[in-house]
Amino acid sequence: MKIVIHPTYFPNVAHFIAIVASNEVVFETDDNFLKQTYRNRTYIYGANGKLGLNIPVIHTQKNRQKYRDVKIYNEDNWQSLHWKSLLSAYRTSPFFEYYEDELQHLFTEKADFLLDYNLKCFEVVCDCLQLDLNTTKTEIYQKHITNKTDFRQLVNAKKEPIYTFEKYTQVFNNKHGFIQNLSILDLLFNEGPNALNYLESQTVTPL
Repeated sequence: MKIVIHPTYFPNVAHFIAIVASNEVVFETDDNFLKQTYRNRTYIYGANGKLGLNIPVIHTQKNRQKYRDVKIYNEDNWQSLHWKSLLSAYRTSPFFEYYEDELQHLFTEKADFLLDYNLKCFEVVCDCLQLDLNTTKTEIYQKHITNKTDFRQLVNAKKEPIYTFEKYTQVFNNKHGFIQNLSILDLLFNEGPNALNYLESQTVTPL
């Protein structure tokens, strides 16, 4: 199965379920940037429950801006803040130390363009998962996809379906219960090498 999907900031579990079930991933890179999507946000499980991590971006005066042209606003020390949030949330998780060194550089090396940074994060996560993928990028924007399965709707953070993925142990389970469809980092830090088996055992369908 070939799929079309948005590169997002540390994609959520639903994204990765769709990705691991495919034999070719085509990244949508020619669309317009929209606010309040997973393009520049991800959710983790903090001590107080679901916590959003947002990458600040520079908004131009244009009505429409291509996703690939969106620049990151680096005046805020957002990378350091995100890393501290991950430390606070996951340092006691079973596999945080196992992946820490592979991930930390993503929060110290400056990034200019959002799309490039998201793709870099994706590559590192795939290395952590030991997931070898065939990936390409779109060359033109197509509203309707005919020859691939369209998972682009998964980018919408505000219009999510209710997922019923199998539960796994999360750090703060005893405080807030199981929280569905968080960042792939939540699954990785809690399940470690079993994360890929988990993803392969779940299903997600296009809307």
